[in-house]
Amino acid sequence: MPPNSLRLQLLGWLLGPLAVVVAVNTWAIYTNATETATAVQDRMLLGAVRIIAEQTYYQDGELHVEVPPAALELFESSSQDRVFYRVASPRGALLLGYAELPAPRDPLAADEATHFDAVVRGEAVRVAAFAQPVFSAAAPGPVLIEVAQTMRAHRTLASQIWKQAVRQELLMLALAIALVWLGLRRGLMPVLRLRDQVLRRKPGTLQPLDAASAPRELAPLADAMNDYVRRLDEHVSAQGRFIAYASHQLRTVLTVLNTQVSYALSHADPAARDDALRAIRDGVQQGIRLVNQLLLLFTAEAGAAQPLRQAEVDLAEVVQRVLEELAALAQSRNIDLGFERKGDAATVRGTPSMLHEMVANLVDNAIRYTPPGGVVTAAILGSASGVTLRVEDNGPGIPADQRERVFERFYRLHDDGPGGSGLGLPIVREIAAASRANVKLSDRPSGNGLIVSVTFS
Repeated sequence: MPPNSLRLQLLGWLLGPLAVVVAVNTWAIYTNATETATAVQDRMLLGAVRIIAEQTYYQDGELHVEVPPAALELFESSSQDRVFYRVASPRGALLLGYAELPAPRDPLAADEATHFDAVVRGEAVRVAAFAQPVFSAAAPGPVLIEVAQTMRAHRTLASQIWKQAVRQELLMLALAIALVWLGLRRGLMPVLRLRDQVLRRKPGTLQPLDAASAPRELAPLADAMNDYVRRLDEHVSAQGRFIAYASHQLRTVLTVLNTQVSYALSHADPAARDDALRAIRDGVQQGIRLVNQLLLLFTAEAGAAQPLRQAEVDLAEVVQRVLEELAALAQSRNIDLGFERKGDAATVRGTPSMLHEMVANLVDNAIRYTPPGGVVTAAILGSASGVTLRVEDNGPGIPADQRERVFERFYRLHDDGPGGSGLGLPIVREIAAASRANVKLSDRPSGNGLIVSVTFS
């Protein structure tokens, strides 16, 4: 299974906290096992102390103490622990046992018992001490009886308890992992069904997924995929229409060229051939313009999806250069081509070549659709909030209800108008989008005409 598997990630997120709980519980079990072993050892030590205490008495004014074998038989085990004992008189004199066995830190009252840790002959021991009152004693006070044992049996018992508990914890953890794994397999079945639903589709199918049958948590994913399918369908349809329109436009140009070539070949009159050649030249130029605009539109769309290398561009210089290039076209149509600038700001961010094409398309469209003797003015309006490029003409304009459609590819408002391809304004919008600018169409305040404004924020 791949390392980026969702199932493994969910399993990790579920078992990670569980492993922390098991680790904490294991530590708690070890602590409890140690306390249990200590409690068992303390009871055995206290039992041995009481057996010795029962054999402590005064007779004829003398204190007698015996250590019955039963008191030490309690500690017989395979651990081979050493056992120490000590009996002291009420005055603290050693009566029996090991002198190096320490007494409790605080004196004990009669019938009081205590347990504490100590070190005897270099080994750690657990000690039980008991103050045994003795009647008819010559000296007042209880007799102190102590029994100590080394810690080997204690550690063995604690280890056995801990290991048994850990085995049970590991068994429960393994069972939990298996149940969680099965639960994940079953819980991820809706995701797998959604995957299978997508895989069963034939290539090219763009039908929406059945989001109603998906679990509530997967519904947003299904809706997002359906929205993507819808947008992809629209994009594919638009691309199909684009290819169909482009093919139609190119076929029209080539058909006209073929007709003109046939006409030229069928006439021996030089004047007729010259007319045909001029028509062929115009057709070739129209075809070149169409191909260039198709390539430009493709580049502009790519730039909108993933912006090309951009830089700071002086838009006023771009406009002046475009006006110089199109001055001959404007003069041939007797168009008054002018330039205005308001404000100092004229720098925008974009791709220089694409901005040049955008301005050229706007001015070229204005010149072509403005009647002879008209006026076309390009203006740069600079302010603190941004820069606006405005191209104004006094041509026929565009009706308000058609202003969104003119941005569609190959859409032409007047089929009998100048030889445009219907790609100028779509190119302008795509380049503006790549430069984070907005395009707006509006009427002239006075008379007929159109104002195209491109605002750079």
